[in-house]
Amino acid sequence: MLGPDSDAKREPAIPDAAGASSASVEEIGTFASLRLRNFRLLLQGTILSNAAQWIQQVTLGWLVYDLTGSGTMLGSVNVVRSVAALGVVPFAGVLLDRINRRALMLMTNGWLFTISLMLGVALLFGHARIPYLFVFTFLGGMSQTMDMALRQVLVFDLVPRHLAPNAVALVQTGWSLMRSLGPGIGGFLILWFGPGGNFLVQAGAYALIAFNNFWIRFPPRKSGGIHAAPLQNIREGIRFVAKERVTRAFMMMGWVLPLFIIPNYVALPPIYAKDVFHGGPQVLGFLLSAVGAGGIIGGVTVASLGRLERRGLVQLASLLLLSVSLIGFAFSTNLWVALPLLALSGFFEMIYLTTNQTLLQLSIPDDLRGRVTSLVNLNTVLSPLGSFAAGVGADLLGGPKMVTVVLCSIAAGIAVCVFLASPTIREYRLSQAITPQSAMDRGRVP
Repeated sequence: MLGPDSDAKREPAIPDAAGASSASVEEIGTFASLRLRNFRLLLQGTILSNAAQWIQQVTLGWLVYDLTGSGTMLGSVNVVRSVAALGVVPFAGVLLDRINRRALMLMTNGWLFTISLMLGVALLFGHARIPYLFVFTFLGGMSQTMDMALRQVLVFDLVPRHLAPNAVALVQTGWSLMRSLGPGIGGFLILWFGPGGNFLVQAGAYALIAFNNFWIRFPPRKSGGIHAAPLQNIREGIRFVAKERVTRAFMMMGWVLPLFIIPNYVALPPIYAKDVFHGGPQVLGFLLSAVGAGGIIGGVTVASLGRLERRGLVQLASLLLLSVSLIGFAFSTNLWVALPLLALSGFFEMIYLTTNQTLLQLSIPDDLRGRVTSLVNLNTVLSPLGSFAAGVGADLLGGPKMVTVVLCSIAAGIAVCVFLASPTIREYRLSQAITPQSAMDRGRVP
């Protein structure tokens, strides 16, 4: 009987990079990963999922701030998402390594469809209540945490190692594309249909995502170690991170964005739009879209780097320049000066994020990828906490500008300190990541 999995062998195989030489890396073009049908389907679904999430984020942010006028309440909604993610993260990796991944994708998107539909109907009938938004954020945070970890793992299931940096860059470019278009679309949907209609659009997007995901052909998976007790599986992931220096270093660098950078893109834009630039949903959409536009260029830039070796140094330089760009934005009083600076920050953020995620994922062995990725995604917990602190800071300091300056100054300081003190990151090269090491070389715990 034919189905999405039955003809997986028909797709031409691309050799893995277990022995890929630097010559293989040189031949990688900007869109090389798009040759793979399964990756194209994954990318399509991921872009649509990102669109739904960005539309949701701008709608929730505007609705909460419009109802309460409180930066603290705006941050509190993000803390609810953090609590939901924290409850899922320890077990997400075990589920990723144990359960059929197509079934898991369909269940996740089915759940997001259901709760988006229910909230949209409630808002259309005039039930715009903060408790409803908190419940939706909690339930959606659980599903989105699982979906994000699943999509990160699937890139490395469907793409050979030597194409992985290119594939991750294209996925992140799609994310930036939707960050650019999604908030603007979300802002105009609020004007046209109201928040309720906006959530109905999101529900329709999740239905399309589920249909797209059904046709992805998943490769056979090795079962080594995944039949142990769930708590033992979790401990294996924790022990690996604790003992593997490279994975641990890049995972800790991944915490910088959610704690010090992303709050400037999540919690503060509604306050900048309304109180600094004296605009409405359209201005909020412009601010977030500018970040996404810069990210699109940054993602394409990373996808085109090919054989560039000094990726660790690229990561640190991009973090420093990202921080400086956001500090410049904070001091801007004119919207048309602020937007290019936000776009520049989005450019460097995408280079930093893509480089960090690629090097981190390539340091994880395939049989532990789900469990370790779930630990890596603890940054989904840190991001709402950073957003809450940013929202409270905006209330206490009389606006968002000083909050941005403080957070980004810390991030810039981290970039400088790591450059001076950590050769593990400063000297790390792409060839080290692409060439897989044995379990013994990595010091894995059996």
